[in-house]
Amino acid sequence: MISIDLNADLGEGDPYDDELLEIVSSCNVACGGHAGDTASMASTVGSAIANGVAVGAHPGYPDRQGFGRESGFMRGAELYDSLTAQVTALADIAAELGARLNHVKPHGALYNDAIHDAELADIIARVVAEAPGDPAFMGMAKTELEFAAARHGLRFIAEAFVDRAYEPDGTLVSRKEPGAVHEELYVTTTQAVRLAEDGRVTARNGEEIEVRADTLCIHGDTPDAAGKARAVRVVLETNGVEIHAHTLR
Repeated sequence: MISIDLNADLGEGDPYDDELLEIVSSCNVACGGHAGDTASMASTVGSAIANGVAVGAHPGYPDRQGFGRESGFMRGAELYDSLTAQVTALADIAAELGARLNHVKPHGALYNDAIHDAELADIIARVVAEAPGDPAFMGMAKTELEFAAARHGLRFIAEAFVDRAYEPDGTLVSRKEPGAVHEELYVTTTQAVRLAEDGRVTARNGEEIEVRADTLCIHGDTPDAAGKARAVRVVLETNGVEIHAHTLR
């Protein structure tokens, strides 16, 4: 039987976190860079544990004013130190509450920048390799993120997106472009099933492309995010797809 993980980025101040934690199988918790603080991390991790959801760190550029969405915000040793502090803070809180850090997924502009930037991807991979709990590295397949994970001997969880439009090269359409985020629920659920079953998606130019997916991301900052996530899960399970986290233990 086919199985897939459902993940969501949480702890960023959006109103759907508690509902999403009843639906997803893993979560990526903001850990003080672009958003989040000690209280929000503890609350989100506690709720994740109560719902049996795998806990991951979601570090980003330390740019709270811009929510980590400014490309090229930081790099080098300064970025390495910030990411290390973010991931360690989340890992420590998780350990205090009885959970182990399952994975690390970079946030926002850092994620998008590192897809094409080997140096940035290597910084993130170093942070993951040194993080408590032996976490996996979550990111987009066939990009510098996966290549860096391989160089550092890290387990890699390939991520795809159910509610985002794709370019023909397998990257996401920029949020600055119209149609970057799917508004119709049918488009989102159809894309989720195709990704899970076939590893394929229709790019915005109509071309059919391969997109490897171990986990599907559902964004928690869109209107009725929990309702959309529930619909995605129902459709996947109706099509015989099992939902569970890639704990890789």
